Amino acid sequence: MAKVQNEKDIRRRHSGSHIMTAAVRMMFPNIKMGVGPWTDDGFYQDFDFGEEKISDSEFKEIEKKMRWIVNKNFPIRRYETDYKTAKKLFAHDPFKLELIEDLKKDGEKVFSFYDFGEQEKPFYRDLCAGPHLNSTGELGAFKLMKLAGAYWRGDEKNQMLTRIYGTAFDTKEELDEYLYQIEEAKKRDHRVLGKQLGLYTIDPEVGLGLPLWKPNGATMLMVIKRWFEDHQLRRGYIPVMTPHIGRKALWEMSGHWGFYNNSMYPPIELGQTLADYQDKRKPDENEIYLLKPMNCPFHIKIYTSDPHSYRDFPLRYYEFGTVYRFEQKGELGGLTRVRGFTQDDAHIMCRRDQLAKEFGDVIDFGKFVLEETFGFTINMYASFRDPKKKEKYLGKDKDWEIAEKTIVDILNKKKIPFVLDIGEAAFYGPKVDFKVKDSLGREWQLSTVQFDFNLPARFEMKYVNEKGEEEQPFMIHRALLGSLERFAAILIEHYAGAFPFWFAPVQVAILPVAAIHESYGEEVEKKLREKLIRIDRYDTRDSLDKRIRDSQMRKIPYTVIVGNKEKDENTVTIRKYGEEKQKVMKLEDFLAQLESERK
Repeated sequence: MAKVQNEKDIRRRHSGSHIMTAAVRMMFPNIKMGVGPWTDDGFYQDFDFGEEKISDSEFKEIEKKMRWIVNKNFPIRRYETDYKTAKKLFAHDPFKLELIEDLKKDGEKVFSFYDFGEQEKPFYRDLCAGPHLNSTGELGAFKLMKLAGAYWRGDEKNQMLTRIYGTAFDTKEELDEYLYQIEEAKKRDHRVLGKQLGLYTIDPEVGLGLPLWKPNGATMLMVIKRWFEDHQLRRGYIPVMTPHIGRKALWEMSGHWGFYNNSMYPPIELGQTLADYQDKRKPDENEIYLLKPMNCPFHIKIYTSDPHSYRDFPLRYYEFGTVYRFEQKGELGGLTRVRGFTQDDAHIMCRRDQLAKEFGDVIDFGKFVLEETFGFTINMYASFRDPKKKEKYLGKDKDWEIAEKTIVDILNKKKIPFVLDIGEAAFYGPKVDFKVKDSLGREWQLSTVQFDFNLPARFEMKYVNEKGEEEQPFMIHRALLGSLERFAAILIEHYAGAFPFWFAPVQVAILPVAAIHESYGEEVEKKLREKLIRIDRYDTRDSLDKRIRDSQMRKIPYTVIVGNKEKDENTVTIRKYGEEKQKVMKLEDFLAQLESERK
């Protein structure tokens, strides 16, 4: 039941990259070309313009030349050649020569390239593995989107190139819909709404990539965490808590010291105080600690601190644990890419006969959280190892076969469509990724459920089976919300900041019409607070219209207006966010309605 990606879109966008490149070369014949792949929603190409300058003001002319190429309907032809010929064909472009040399080192003997134009004298040629359309005339509707800088091969030590992004769709209607979504996405940008709604800030004096949650943002996350913890407890999860740092020996044992060091912060040397360091007093002895990039080793140490029997299983440890990972400055962005973040980490230890049920229960839990509760559409991706490159993966073949079969059987049994990603497994085990689609149809990587054949062996995790023999348990990693920071960013953009009542930071704004109505406003506030409703009560220094507009700008679910009539009749006039119409209700009826909207 694996889903297959749209091959025609892949071919269209990949060909779009080449058609755009050909058009750019018609204007700038001396450019050098980097790479130019297709993406999920478009394509890009990297260029070295040398002394030439380009801006998006040239897009109109580039698109004009692209249309000429499309209207000519040139066949897109594929060729294969050897190493020496490939070098001759691309002798003018150092980037292509570097790629050819790397392909040769990897054992490639046949090099493919594509061209289009007249058969005898093509005006465009590029080294490429494909796939492509049959002709340029099949491209469809297209548009160039933006310029950006990009290091050659993604390495900041390399030359900075100019990247041009574009997109292509089968029809103009599809393109127009996509462009509408782009504009809508700008309005929903969590960095803009996060500031407008007072949710979080990032202060350079605190540190880049280290969000500070303001009261509104902290309240929203607190409510979601409490709700999530209640559901974990109902499903038999056991809370644990672990520190933010661990000794070097722990990370050597886990393998992070050697295999994850590009994402970890350098050591913290303990043995002296800050005053000792400032006064340059040398410590007698140093202990080396590291900020944790993951919670897993700590959970395993909790497991190994006690003996275990087969009767103990399954054990489901969970923690909202904060971890720290080094990200390059240029890769940081709002809440989606940060350096310190909190995960809803869980590790399930179980016997082989419990494996299918535990994994299946996690899949059900994930669907309940993401689909039923937060309203996302989920796409499932099953990431397995490449059978041709088994040496890249840890663990026994038998365990991999059991785990991968378990995943396929569970997803098929539950009639869940999935994309099979061969070669995308972690080196320590296969996994299932939940990628959610938001209200604009954008796909976000969010939750992961994965087997681990590495850490149980490294930490010698054991239990005594029914025969009295020692056996290694199976371990499943699970993070459903993933990073709370990233999850919050996705929620902000999914709901455009207009959160459902149950986790909105402020649920009700109380607006007395005039100063003489403030006492009744206080009475309404007290009754709502007794029901744990989160309230903002506005004083009457500003006009009522201004206060209503402010409440709407803050996207508060309910605005409550109280005046003489409401006070005399023990009622409230309510206005729901996004609606113009107001409604008068008895206060007790309004309280009952709010109670029904809780999770």
